[in-house]
Amino acid sequence: MTSPTPNDDANHGANHGANHGGDPEPASDRYQPFSADGYATGWSTWDLEHEESLTLTWENEAWTATGHVGRENVQYIIRLSPLWQVRQFILFRDLDEPDLWLGTDGHGRWGEMNGAHRPELDGPTDVALSVTPFTHVIPIRRLPLRIGDSARLQVLDIDVDTLGVAPKQVVYSRTALHSWRVSAGNETIDFDVDAHGVPLDMDGHFRSRQV
Repeated sequence: MTSPTPNDDANHGANHGANHGGDPEPASDRYQPFSADGYATGWSTWDLEHEESLTLTWENEAWTATGHVGRENVQYIIRLSPLWQVRQFILFRDLDEPDLWLGTDGHGRWGEMNGAHRPELDGPTDVALSVTPFTHVIPIRRLPLRIGDSARLQVLDIDVDTLGVAPKQVVYSRTALHSWRVSAGNETIDFDVDAHGVPLDMDGHFRSRQV
């Protein structure tokens, strides 16, 4: 039996710096909700030599995304509110215990899960990982952007090799119903998404694959 679908689109009237003046996003522009039964997808590197598998599960009234990235040999877990706000980020490399475990109150205050506040990280509400397309899904689903709109975000850029974490500015622009442009610094990438807002091929970076 299929479980009821979580209402993960309830916040589409919210405004996070979008340039449309606060008008609500038309229902026709919204992406399909994920089933509470879960979702799975994957990507390969552009040269097809390495793969990532991603699962999304609905548990305890929240989403948990778990990604296994082959090239860097890491696992990440991102815990999200029903409205696609990051709550925790966990990174495993070669140990049973997390190498990095960050939590946020959803309003830009970050800390280690042992309770230590990380004031140098405060401000951003999203995370960015260059090793996976998945972190783009979070703002794409949360932001109430219509076609032609854009939003400027502060995100935490996480380096899985060095465990470095630093705020950076990213601009998300919705160029068509299922097309986006993401700009950060001197780099800009255009890509299409599926009916749920999940990135497909990202030219020169990742190829979507069935799992």
